[in-house]
Parts: sequence; structure tokens; C-alpha cells
Amino acid sequence: MNAQKRYEIFARLREHNPEPTTELDWSTPFELLSAVLLSAQATDVGVNKATARLFPVANTPQGIIDLGLDALKGHIRTIGLYNTKAENLMKTCHLLVEKHDGEVPRTRAELEALPGVGRKTANVILNTAFGEPTIAVDTHIFRVSNRTRIAPGKNVDEVEQKLLRHVPREFRRDAHHWLILHGRYTCVARRPRCGSCVIEDLCEYKEKVELS
Repeated sequence: MNAQKRYEIFARLREHNPEPTTELDWSTPFELLSAVLLSAQATDVGVNKATARLFPVANTPQGIIDLGLDALKGHIRTIGLYNTKAENLMKTCHLLVEKHDGEVPRTRAELEALPGVGRKTANVILNTAFGEPTIAVDTHIFRVSNRTRIAPGKNVDEVEQKLLRHVPREFRRDAHHWLILHGRYTCVARRPRCGSCVIEDLCEYKEKVELS
């Protein structure tokens, strides 16, 4: 895929959705961090239901600590792996209070030092909370990047590096959200909705005609 085609793809995605954002509900960087930590192997809808119960009671690191681990588990028990997620969130809250004055750090190294925070989560926080042009490659972005040939790669790290090289600078901050939403609602895993895709003629997926 050449640079001109990539530019047109992102120009169309921007025209279709000028201000893309996460579907997780949040109002502060800490709420976003908490929601992302809870979202592994869970739907955004499910996480939003849990945080709608949790955040009115505790939405700061100290608030979570004061709530206590058992009560935290009670608020998020509808989410898969809630025991492990609660323990990681509690450990994260203690570190935020002890080392960062209760604030979410703005560097990758400091974010990835938090329990349960890997590169993907750090990229989400840097991008969505702080406006950095990072791209967190999840299963949706990995699939879309390979299927369309925007940035094919054998693993998430390779896809991320190719996206950072190939996505035109003006689109880089929002590329993460456009690709996730495209993968979630149009370029779905089992039967991509090619017939209703705004970039169908630019996509290089060889089997798209049969699946339209």
C-alpha cells in the first residue's frame, strides 16, 4: 500500500467521524486508567456499567484505597477477572499516592511501572488522556492493519511501529480510535461488512468481494 492510498483512507475515516474517542466513560485521567485496567477481556459496555457504580463512590486513588479491596471487588464483580483486576487497581492506587501525589503520570516508563499497565494500556492513556500521538494496537487494530494492508505485521509491536511510520502526521493522534471503531463495527472478525465500508475501494483485502 502506498502513501497516497493511506492518506485517503484516513481522510475518509476522519470525514466519517471527525472527533473519534474511546467508548469507555471517563472524566479524569485516573478514571480512564481505572476503566482501561478493568477492560481486559471485557466489553466497554460492561466496564461502563461497573464504573457507573464505582466512580460515584470512589474515583481517585485515595478514594479507592479508602474504599478497601473487598468493597472494590463488590463494585466490579460483574467484570471478568475482577479479583485480579481489583488487586492490580488497588496496588496502582497505592503507587500513585506514594510516588505521584495521586496523579496519573504522563510518561510511558512511569505508566508501565504501574501494576497491570503494559505498553497497550500506556498508549491508551498517553493518547486519550494526554493527546499524545500514540497507537495502542489491540485485536481490532491488529486485524484492520493486516487485512487492509495499511500496516501489516506478524505481531502487535510490528504493527504499532509500522503505523507510527506510515500514518500521516495529521491523522496520528486520532488513528488509534478510527482503527478500533472500524474494526469493532465494520471490519469485524468473522464477516467484515465490506459493502458498507467507507474505504472499501482503497482496502487491499483480497477476499472482500466474496464477503461484501
